[in-house]
Amino acid sequence: MKRNLFLSGLVLLSLTFNQNVFARADLSEQFAQNSAIIYTLNIRNFGSVDKDKDGIIDESKGDIKGTFLNASEKLKDLKKEGINTIYLLPITKTGKLKALGNAGSLYAMDAFDEINPYLDDNKNEISAYEEARFFVDSAHKLDMNVILDLPSCGSYDLSLKKPSWFLFDNKNEAQIPADWTDVRLFKVYNDDNKTLNIETLNNFKSFIDMALNLGFDGIRADVAAIKPYEFWENIIDYAKNKNEKFIFIAEASPDWSNPANGIIEHYTTIDELLDAGFDGYYGSWSDFKNIKTKKEFDEKIEKNLKILSKHNSKAMIAAFATHDQQAPVLRGKNYHNMILWLSTTLPLNSYFLDGFSVGDDFIYDYENKKASYSLTDDEYYFVHSGSFDIFNTTGPVREKNISLKKNYINAINFKLSNIDLLKYGKYKTLKTKNDRVFSYSMTYLNKELVVVGNLDENNNQKACANAQYLKKKNLFQIIFAKEKPQIIKNKIEVNLEPLEIQVYLINQVSPQES
Repeated sequence: MKRNLFLSGLVLLSLTFNQNVFARADLSEQFAQNSAIIYTLNIRNFGSVDKDKDGIIDESKGDIKGTFLNASEKLKDLKKEGINTIYLLPITKTGKLKALGNAGSLYAMDAFDEINPYLDDNKNEISAYEEARFFVDSAHKLDMNVILDLPSCGSYDLSLKKPSWFLFDNKNEAQIPADWTDVRLFKVYNDDNKTLNIETLNNFKSFIDMALNLGFDGIRADVAAIKPYEFWENIIDYAKNKNEKFIFIAEASPDWSNPANGIIEHYTTIDELLDAGFDGYYGSWSDFKNIKTKKEFDEKIEKNLKILSKHNSKAMIAAFATHDQQAPVLRGKNYHNMILWLSTTLPLNSYFLDGFSVGDDFIYDYENKKASYSLTDDEYYFVHSGSFDIFNTTGPVREKNISLKKNYINAINFKLSNIDLLKYGKYKTLKTKNDRVFSYSMTYLNKELVVVGNLDENNNQKACANAQYLKKKNLFQIIFAKEKPQIIKNKIEVNLEPLEIQVYLINQVSPQES
């Protein structure tokens, strides 16, 4: 075994941050350079106080609902953790008919330019609109950008009030996309199926106006691919003519199929969305748990990098664990850590959902039980088991595994400390001679990042990863690993537990230093 200078990265990484690191960047530039560290939260529960710890906010019992104001008070905590971008799940008014859950889905939009009145702190005379602006301003003062979720569909209630905005079937029923029973599809084209419906177009522009007036820095467009190129080109041009730095992120993946198949014929491709003006998209990460081999992993990465190579200044989000997916911790601590380090070492923008850092498994005791009260016509607490609750007056996330927090902060700190490597580094797939073990590197100037992971969830796996910078005098750091690997010539020999990931950093040492 060759002798290498050796340091433990976990010792070097600190749980506190130098505030100078967080100078608020232009979000469009930050996103294009993969340096956004995004934290997703739901105003409805983020700052809430659940006094009886039953998981549901009931103000008649003394609980405190989530508002823009009490959410603002917690922004400093996110800042200290290294978060530089806040992503808000929908804040618009929600439908109450044919609803899911006692508050209704955040995505059952009942108005394009009205804030959900539930989010208003009714202990003062300030409007919910003004409180939303205060939240955005508070984030900006902490040098954090803020993006807002734009729902794709409207509520059933809205389809009754404004039928000309919606697509109807031959039974004169507003169309339901896939199995989303609480929402209806907007009418994007006129009856000629060629010209855009001006009402729908103007409604989406009114949402953009609201977001711009509130000071948001961009939007995430829900299920973007069910609307055509010319629709998004019109909307994005409208927004960027008012603020050229305002970014658009498409919830879209090259691997997804059309959820409204048979209703909406054309499913807009990633290339079309990016050509229309989107700054980025979600990538192919929602089904990551189904990847079982190195070949599948490599093909997934290469497919997305190939897409981005055709579009200058476009980027991806590390959407491994969104509100639509099951909590990674349900597959164990190793898998949770794998998602964490992939999110901070791949050439993409990091993304974390509220509750991820403290191991909330999103398994709720109130699931499918009769609601103690309801703001909708649903008398039961509806949830997607194991996924973030977007349907009820939920309490704050639960600290079910607080031991995960240290590693979470270490991973973010590592990315911030090596931001140029993630911005400008060259991605390379590394051979492992084991099809259950993936490995890749990022190289830039005198640094090489090497990541190795076991996709087998049942068995330990051994593998060798070739590294470019492994030389006798170079500085080899273990950033994240349970044990020191064997270093033989230019190979890192590892023994990985099921779903274990390991991260190393190699710094070239100049002749003068050696």
